[in-house]
Formats: sequence, C-alpha cells, structure tokens
Amino acid sequence: MYFVGRWCTFIGIYRRTPDAIHKSAKELLEHEKTQYFERMAFIIKIPSITANIGGNTLSLTLGGVRAYNQENLYNKKSFEKFKFFIGFQNLVCCNLCVSTDGFLSEIKVSSYEELYARILEVMQNYKAEKHLELMRNFTNYSLSEHQFAQLIGKSRLYNHLPKSQRLELPEMTFNDGQFNTIARDYYQDESFCKDEYGNINLWNVYNLFTQANKSSYIDTFLERNLNAFEFNQGICNAINGDDNYQWFLEGVPPTVSQN
Repeated sequence: MYFVGRWCTFIGIYRRTPDAIHKSAKELLEHEKTQYFERMAFIIKIPSITANIGGNTLSLTLGGVRAYNQENLYNKKSFEKFKFFIGFQNLVCCNLCVSTDGFLSEIKVSSYEELYARILEVMQNYKAEKHLELMRNFTNYSLSEHQFAQLIGKSRLYNHLPKSQRLELPEMTFNDGQFNTIARDYYQDESFCKDEYGNINLWNVYNLFTQANKSSYIDTFLERNLNAFEFNQGICNAINGDDNYQWFLEGVPPTVSQN
C-alpha cells in the first residue's frame, strides 16, 4: 500500500502586524503585512486500493478540514475542531464520494493524541464494501429526461418552501447555482451526461451532484458531498416505493425502471 498526500489552502485574508495597526493599507511595508487562512484542507490518496463503478475507477481517499471561520477566535481557547472523511475519489473527474459512516463533521480534541484516536475510530468504522455496493446500485436505475427535469425542478423549489413544510422533507443543501450546473452538465458533461435517448442512470446523476459541489467553500464541501450521496440513495428508495423522497418525484409517471 502506498499514499499520496497533499495540503490545500483556501480563502486567505490579508492582515497586518500589531505594530502597524494604525497605518492605512497603502502605507504598510512588506514586513508589516500578514496573511491569515480561514480554511485549510488536506487529502491523502491511496491509489493501491481501487474499485470500478460504471466504468469509472475509484481510489480510496481520506482527508480533513480545519475551518477557523466557524469559530470565535476571541473566546478563551478550548477544544480544536476538525472535519474528517474517508471515502472514494472518482479518478475520471476527481469527484469525491463520501458516505455517512466515513464522515465526521465535528471532531473536538485538545491534543494530537485525541485527534489520532478519533480519526482512527472513523477509519475502523468505515464499511468500504458496503459504500461501494450502494454506489454500484446507482447504476441499476435510470431517469428519463422528463423525470430528471422533475427531480431538478422540485429540488430547486425545496429552498423556497415554507420552513414548516421543508422540515417534513429530507434535507437538500445544494443551491440554485449548483442546480444550474447540474442541469447544464446533464446535456454537456463528457463523462456523465444523458444518453442519446435522454435517459441518465443515478450513478451519473450522483456524479453531476458531486461535480457541482466543487463550487462549495471547503467548510461546507464535505457536508454537501454527503448530502449528494444520501439524496441519490433516497431517490433509489423512492423508485422502489419508499415515501421519504417521493416529494422530489411527485407527479412523475411511474415509468422509472430498474435496468
């Protein structure tokens, strides 16, 4: 087994040293300028562990996020907070695939030892084979162009529903701009677009979601990635008669079929 690791930094904010606090920005000297990164992420790829779904090679991947924008830095220092995931990355498009048992949205620790123990716990609890089985199941279901349009249309309506009605439905965290990307890529994406008849399987729909999620800030990226997985799994269940996600397919003729 071998690893490929990388650190990525995001959202730098320019600041100044304490002795230059009273200077205007144009008067600052180079040594008086500082840069503060609000969000940072790391990723470690394990190319020796792979799987194939829908003709796409997936590689086991793990990583984490540190987001200072979600903390009050003026409070007394307490626990350090991290996000951590383990899942698979689609090597065709670098889309990330995260499941519930492979993601912890908040790890509160006070030492490196505690962080190591919590990360190890997530890795040990992650069921890679089950995750892959659920994603392979996406390839067994297809939506027609009409059904896909209904799904995207109802998903865009979701954010404008009264709060009381929205709370009765499964959570959808994607925004209108991301749904515009999903709709465009349904026609234009080279790897995951519709077929010549307008049909699209749910594995491709899932990848359209994870592709659109790349526009998210890193502090919301993992949560939305998990939401994409749960949403597409819910649509599979709705096709099989589960009521939980039926609202998103409501009004669609019952012609969705398992391949």
